[in-house]
Amino acid sequence: MSVLLTSDAGGVRTLTLNRPHRRNAIDAELWEALREALAAAGGDRSVRALVLTGAGGAFCSGADIPRRVSSAHPLYRMRPLTDVTLLLHELPAPTVAKVTGAAVGAGWNLALGCDLVVATPEARFSQIFARRGLSPDCGGSWLLPRLVGLQQAKRLALLAETIDAEEAKALGLVTWVTAADVVDAFVDDLTARLVAGPPVALAQTKALLNEGTGRTLRDALTNEARAQAVNFAGADVREAYAAFASRREPLFTGDWAVPSRSEDDDT
Repeated sequence: MSVLLTSDAGGVRTLTLNRPHRRNAIDAELWEALREALAAAGGDRSVRALVLTGAGGAFCSGADIPRRVSSAHPLYRMRPLTDVTLLLHELPAPTVAKVTGAAVGAGWNLALGCDLVVATPEARFSQIFARRGLSPDCGGSWLLPRLVGLQQAKRLALLAETIDAEEAKALGLVTWVTAADVVDAFVDDLTARLVAGPPVALAQTKALLNEGTGRTLRDALTNEARAQAVNFAGADVREAYAAFASRREPLFTGDWAVPSRSEDDDT
């Protein structure tokens, strides 16, 4: 079974995250599939709009938590996330996130990385990183302040609250809230309007708006990767993974926990 479904209709390419048994959490295979699909879409002039969505009633529950922490350096592990985020951000065609369920962590930031977000009333959103002993990635540190302002961005990131679709819309994080029974038709109409627009002008407009506020996403992603490297070298990430596996609340200490040589050899 493919972890990423691709379909084309009328100039619209739809990418569907297809790991419903994990609420479409993104593992290494899906990160690579997304990277390849977005790179292909960016080089395909027939793609006039792109829809990103999830199968099985969820959008994306974030990056999949592995059973064991990889011994690879965190900066290497962050590269697929950085590549996917930049490809989505820099895609010439307008992008639409269709969110019909949970959009959490990296999953929410992928939705925010789309140009427009359509959600159903059942959708739920969370910058869950703090609960996992991490800081935002997939462009969250760059996107959130630009969309909601610094204070609300800090609230969402520091408290890792879950908000519903209506609050997300009120904050400017969702463009439209549409009933589940008509969301497909709504997105079809929306993308048809985008496809009908001038592709070069829309691409230029998108780029101007994306880069018009100062610091670039590439700068932010570099800083995110550095911060995440520090996080992964701490004890709190392991504690968060252990707590998640045991279905208990984690106990964060802020301790430093660089793996020893023997631990690396056992991996």
